[in-house]
Amino acid sequence: MSEVQDWNAKIIAEFRANDGKVSGPFEGAPVLLLHTTGARSGLERVNPMMYLVEAGRTYVFASKAGADTHPDWYHNLVAHPEVTVELGAETFAADATTVEGAERDRVFAIQAQRYPGFAEYETKTTRVIPVVELVRTP
Repeated sequence: MSEVQDWNAKIIAEFRANDGKVSGPFEGAPVLLLHTTGARSGLERVNPMMYLVEAGRTYVFASKAGADTHPDWYHNLVAHPEVTVELGAETFAADATTVEGAERDRVFAIQAQRYPGFAEYETKTTRVIPVVELVRTP
């Protein structure tokens, strides 16, 4: 298991044991678990990440801490936009849609204002950090 996988596994276990609450660097932050299907492997992947609820809509950010490449989970959901979300004690199916243009910029700016680390991530990379809306499916 890689260092990142081990770190994620600890956060996932803590999240599930505490109805979505975690400690460490995510303490007090809104965190969800995003289940994607591997683009090549077809295997389920689970990643903890911060989210934003704005006007009743839920967003996640493919920041990868400002790296020059998108995170693997983003490539997975582009290939397979049907995802599962664990938010608090609730689990639901959703469709993942990348938000573009002015709407993307507006939503990212809100997240960057609330959590300045996101503004810092944007300065570290030349790529546009994708913003993804998670739309519940019936």
